[in-house]
Parts: sequence; C-alpha cells; structure tokens
Amino acid sequence: MTNISFPTTRMRRLRYNPVLRNLVRENFFSPDRLILPLFVRTGVGIRQPIPSMPDQFQLSLDEFVKEVEEAVSLGLGGLILFGIPEKKDAIGSDAMNDNGIIAQAVRAAKSIAKGRLLIISDVCFCEYTEHGHCGVLCENSYGQQDVDNDATLENLVRQVIVQARAGVDMVAPSGMIDGMVGRIRHGLDAEGFNHIPIMSYSVKYASAFYGPFREAAESSPKAGNRRSYQMDPAASAYQALREIQLDINEGADIIMIKPALAYLDIIKLAKEHFNGIPIATYNVSGEYSMIKAAAEKGWLDENAIVWESLTAMSRAGASIILTYWAKNIAKLF
Repeated sequence: MTNISFPTTRMRRLRYNPVLRNLVRENFFSPDRLILPLFVRTGVGIRQPIPSMPDQFQLSLDEFVKEVEEAVSLGLGGLILFGIPEKKDAIGSDAMNDNGIIAQAVRAAKSIAKGRLLIISDVCFCEYTEHGHCGVLCENSYGQQDVDNDATLENLVRQVIVQARAGVDMVAPSGMIDGMVGRIRHGLDAEGFNHIPIMSYSVKYASAFYGPFREAAESSPKAGNRRSYQMDPAASAYQALREIQLDINEGADIIMIKPALAYLDIIKLAKEHFNGIPIATYNVSGEYSMIKAAAEKGWLDENAIVWESLTAMSRAGASIILTYWAKNIAKLF
C-alpha cells in the first residue's frame, strides 16, 4: 500500500468544520446514559450539605422527591439510592425492614418516576451497620475483625427482597462478597422477581478515592478496613477479569468497574473481553471532590474537565456512567 502522508493527507480536515467534527465522533454520551447517586436519610426538611462534596446533600424524603422530579425532567437514565437510617446496629437491620429508609425512598421515587427513569438501589450494609463494614462481622484466623462472607449472603437476599417489594427497578450489590450475585439472583427468582436485573459492582477496588463518599453515607469502618473483600489496586488486571466472569456466570446483567478515572485500563480490558454485556463505571466521590476543589480555586474549567473525563470513560468502553455531575451534564445538553 502506498504511504500517503502530508500534504496529501491532512488530519485537520476532519476538525476544521465543527459540524463535521461532531459528525465523525465515535465516543459520546447523553443524559439517558447517566445515573445520579443520591443519599436519603430519615427526618423532615433536611437538605444537609456534605462538606467534602460541594453541591451534594443528605436528603430527607420530602427533599429527595424534589431531586427525583428534577431527574425526570432532565431525562437522566436513573438514580442509585443510598440510605442512612436513624439507627444502626451490628447487622444493618434497617436495610432488611419493609419500612426502612431505603424501602421508603424506593416507593417515593417510583411514585414520581412512573417508569421514566430507573430507580436503582445499592445493595450493601456499610451505611446501615454501626461498625461501618459491608456485612456480618466475625473474627478471622489472624484474630482480626472481618466480614463473614456466607452469613452476609443470607442478609443480602433479605435486603434485595425488601427493595424488590418496594418496587425497585434494578439492584446493585456493591460489597464484593463472594457469591453475592448468584445468591441474590436465586433469591429474587424464588420470590417472583425474575424481571429485576442485577448491576453488580464486579470490580470494586479498595480505593482511597472513596473518602468523601464515606462521609456522605456515614459509612466509614470503625475499625480495620475493607481490603480483605474489596480488590487490591495493585493486583493483576486479569484478577478483575476473573471477578467479572464469575459474576456473569452467576447471572449479572450489567457489570460495574469502580472507581473510573484511575481504572480506565480495566474498563477497556473488560470491554475487549466481554463485548456484549453492558459495562458501567462509577465516577466516584474522590474524583468528584478533587475537580470541585480545583475548580473553586479557579485552576481549571469544571464543565470542560467533567466533559472530558466522562468522554474518557465512554471511550474506554463504559456505556453507563454513575456520576454526581449527572444533572450538570444534562443541563449542558
């Protein structure tokens, strides 16, 4: 083949006209591909700012429904809900209560959304337990507090059945508990909820980028950390592929990779190996807060860098993006 180069070939021809520039784009996203995380707590008239996450709030139900209405009007793809109960205990009982905060939030959101956006519930216990871990605690063979994997599975099923009865459109197990997808799938099907899909946090790293979220959800571990069940950031990328394959085998309908920006290579690898299953990514709180802090200092253009960041996630292979900027992006559209 003849090597044709400058001046015959000018790559700038595809960039000169802005209409043509848009026409040849291959990586883009729209509001209906964005999921907005929301934090719902007990009480009335509460719109409590989250100090480490500017413009984000803990919301009582009456304030929460206003956010649902706005999300519908903006054409977002959905909401993912995190509950903050009035009382926490060792096993996170509120999450398994038909009148707990997450069940109330799902019912309230469904009454407004009426099928116009997905109502997704996070399935985990860190927001509901007094110790801040993602399940039932035990002492491991090293004499350390750890999550009892199999005991937690039983409670996860109880949690998703409560959410399903409340009318949730999708469940998103996030604890990285071995076997969680299969047990949840079986539990939902046994109760007649075989239509509810599972978006699994298949690859969730034990990341330092979660700090602001733990303030928002009041879910910081009181002791220890989550490294025994969330993935090691230094692990082989192919360990992530094993986690994804296991979740697909157990019945995951969508797989998620979290965080997003520091793990674009994992998103790309997943896309290449599992082309055909939808891939989501979570643009997490630390990523959000860093950009917010720099923008407040005037060091960068917030809208421009958010747009570029979400484009990078899309280019890597994510077709669904969970982001605290969902409303901002929708308004730009």
